[in-house]
Amino acid sequence: MCSSSPPRGRPSGAQPPVPLPRPLLRAAAPLTCLVVLLAGCGSAQQSATTLPESGATASRTPGTPTGTAEVEVDRSGVEPAVVTAVRYAAHATYDRLVVDLKGNIPGYSVKWVDELVQDGSGKPIDVHGGAYLQLTLFPANAHDDEGRSTWSGGPVYPARLGNLADVVRTGDFEGRVGIGLVLGKRAPFQVTEQGSPSRLVLDVAH
Repeated sequence: MCSSSPPRGRPSGAQPPVPLPRPLLRAAAPLTCLVVLLAGCGSAQQSATTLPESGATASRTPGTPTGTAEVEVDRSGVEPAVVTAVRYAAHATYDRLVVDLKGNIPGYSVKWVDELVQDGSGKPIDVHGGAYLQLTLFPANAHDDEGRSTWSGGPVYPARLGNLADVVRTGDFEGRVGIGLVLGKRAPFQVTEQGSPSRLVLDVAH
């Protein structure tokens, strides 16, 4: 006798399962790879800043500087760079000064000083603050071959930022360009180098 009961394992009236088309299965793997590649792009963008030599620091992401140690990078024998502009702006926890350069980044030093003085004469510059940070680039010039200044204005540039009160051109003398920072207080700083075009970046905490 033939039974009218449905086959075991399948409810009465249920349709057999429809297999997933093979092209859809094959597409899943490339999509997963694409997500992984896109996820990796964010961190790759943060590696553009290069580390300077001899104690200078650079962070992969902007943040508050934490060190107060003086910095000196020696690049003797390179062609002098030309300072074309100096820019500055406030950020959430630090002030940033950017030195725009024509040519490769030269040697430089960042040191705490008791006062800002004119290069060559040693005459004190009439500015007042709670601390002074002296940035010197060498070999470098702030003028062209005809002696015309490539960094206009000054010598004192009011900044009035969180900690950075003034920027001072302390000199353009014998292959050395001096840039003084008048600060409200002594605070941690960090130096980073950036290229295309060449820039030296000095961040000072508030």
